Amino acid sequence: MPELYVVTGAGPVGWTVAEQLAGQGKRVRVLTRSGSGPEHALIDRLPVDVSNPAPLGKAFAGASAVFHCIHGSAYTAEAWLRELPAAEEAVLAAAGEAGAVVVFPESLYSYSRPDAVMAEDSPREAQGGKRGVRTALLKARAASPTNTVSVVAGDFFGPRVLTAHAGERMVPAVLAGKRILVIGSADQPHSFTYVPDLAAAMIRTAQTPSQWNRVWHAPTGPAVTQRQLAAAFAEAGGVPAPAMGAVPGWALRAMGFFSAGTRELAEMLYQFERPFVMDSRASEAALGLHPTPLPHAAAATVAWWQAQG
Repeated sequence: MPELYVVTGAGPVGWTVAEQLAGQGKRVRVLTRSGSGPEHALIDRLPVDVSNPAPLGKAFAGASAVFHCIHGSAYTAEAWLRELPAAEEAVLAAAGEAGAVVVFPESLYSYSRPDAVMAEDSPREAQGGKRGVRTALLKARAASPTNTVSVVAGDFFGPRVLTAHAGERMVPAVLAGKRILVIGSADQPHSFTYVPDLAAAMIRTAQTPSQWNRVWHAPTGPAVTQRQLAAAFAEAGGVPAPAMGAVPGWALRAMGFFSAGTRELAEMLYQFERPFVMDSRASEAALGLHPTPLPHAAAATVAWWQAQG
């Protein structure tokens, strides 16, 4: 029988991980509350609430690795604190009983010196808000007796990426020839990670025990500005580069007094007001992987959006 892997969640990361594993001939068990996920002969989709520890032992039985790709129900520190630590604790306990390594996609939020280029050995001690939650989660994984891997990525783009700065806020508008409004600055360098590259790194680490119990960086291309990324989507779609404006930080922070959602977004403005750059060269060398060139990644992203109509 082919090796079995479990994927929790069917968002852009979980979906892509499951597809890539099935493409390698592996059996995949996708767990979501609704039983959703990609359709493939090697993929079983099961309606399982991963926040409930009770069914996890059976769901993880026989798995070599668990890819835990579930995030909070809302983009708030309050929701993350309420939901994520307990869910990760349950997953780690059940995976440990099953003898499976747990692989997590991770963000750059925990890095405590984001003004410098962020590498695998950079300090991850950020405190407060959503950044502090990510720091605490990383520490809990490191303290767990279960084998873990955390693979850090920049802001996502790629097929199935919706709620992201380079998702539904940008790509459909570019293809429609509309003016785009971004936050912070349109001209500061920023690291964006192509989701299939993140998925490939997660799978590679899961299959390589010598790479467990540490933090890796997903292969990520050179930092680009939001203006440059939008231009890459425009070129891939055969349309003119869009006109672009930016909502300055002071304005977004002012709007945050009246809007909780805007306030949560304003918390992360530091990523877009100044250079926000990650370095993945050490991980690329260790994993034997490299980022997809931006023109190819942009073309695949645009093709997916065009297929959605």
